[in-house]
Amino acid sequence: MKRKLLAVNHSILFLCVSMYLGTGWSLILFSFPIAPQLTVENYYLQFVPQVAAATKFFTYMTSLMIVLGVIMTIAEWKTGFRWVPLVVLAAVVAATGLTMIFIFPLNEAMSKGLTDPGQLKDVLSQWMFLNKIRVGLWTVQWFSLMVYFARQFIRAESQP
Repeated sequence: MKRKLLAVNHSILFLCVSMYLGTGWSLILFSFPIAPQLTVENYYLQFVPQVAAATKFFTYMTSLMIVLGVIMTIAEWKTGFRWVPLVVLAAVVAATGLTMIFIFPLNEAMSKGLTDPGQLKDVLSQWMFLNKIRVGLWTVQWFSLMVYFARQFIRAESQP
C-alpha cells in the first residue's frame, strides 16, 4: 500500500512539473513571438487576465508541489536518487523566488495599466527575459523527474 501511495505522490508531482513545463514552453513558442505586436491599447486584455488566473492557480499548485517534493525526498532518501526530489524542490524554490521578487512587480505594473509605449516595451522585455529563466528552472524540474521515472521503468523491465 505504501508503494502505491508513493507512486501516486510522485505521479502527481510529475503532473505538476509537466504543467509548468507546458505552460512555460507554450509562452516561449506561442506568446513571446506576438509580444512585439502588443501596444498600450491592446496588451491588457491579451496579458493581464491570463496572468492573474495563472498566478492564482499556480500559487496553490506550487504549495502542493513543495509538500509532494518533501514526501518524495523522505521516501527516496536512502536511494541513489534522492537528488531528484532535492533538485525539483530547489528549482521550485528558485522559480518561486524569481517570480515573487522580480516577475510579480512587472505583473503589477502591467495590471495597473501602462500608457507609455517605451515603458511597455521595457516591462515586456524584462518579463520575457525572466520567464525564460523560469522556464529553464521548470525544464530542470521536469527533466529530473523524467530521469527518475525512466529509471523506474528500466528497473522494472530488468526484473524477471
